[in-house]
Amino acid sequence: RVFLRAVNQFTSVLNRFFLDQANFELQLWNNYFHLAVAFLTHESLQLETFSQAKRSKIIKKYGDMRKEIGFKIRDMWYNLGPHKIKFIPAMVGPILEVTLVPEPELRKATIPIFFDMMQCEFNFSGNRNFHMFENELITKLDQEVEGGRGDEQYKILLEKLLLEHCRKHKYLSASGEVFALLVSSLLENLLDYRTIMHDESKENRMSCTVNVL
Repeated sequence: RVFLRAVNQFTSVLNRFFLDQANFELQLWNNYFHLAVAFLTHESLQLETFSQAKRSKIIKKYGDMRKEIGFKIRDMWYNLGPHKIKFIPAMVGPILEVTLVPEPELRKATIPIFFDMMQCEFNFSGNRNFHMFENELITKLDQEVEGGRGDEQYKILLEKLLLEHCRKHKYLSASGEVFALLVSSLLENLLDYRTIMHDESKENRMSCTVNVL
């Protein structure tokens, strides 16, 4: 809790003194995001790993601090404005870690950052595409799922939110929809592959491997 208060102090200082064009400090903002993500994903805050009694006790006394800092990360991302392009693709992995935390409200609040990154790269890269973001998300997703994170609910929510946002966008509706469905099918194959890794049947394992490839 003390640490969370300190991080919240940093956010107000960053917004007040290091955000405008003349004083923007890339390294400071980078450090902030990595610090906040490290806090949010710290093992001592992963409530679903505790017993029901311990979880209830922590929530009653402190609430779920992951949500508090997760919403702050989201707000700080949107505050960046035109500076956002400087954080793509480097921030894709850390934001992915945040969205994979199995807390529904946190996921709903942070998954739309992915669409914002797509939009940002499309608008500011000069290439009218979001290939840097796309490649980074696919690479990091592979690593995270292999590491045991991600679940069926995440796959459903990710596809739903990306499709909703893309379909409303004048220029990203077609390419965004293709990407959202691609990521969803990749996730499905990765989750299947992870499940079947310990299967006795060699054919099942081979089939899943082929699907992922």
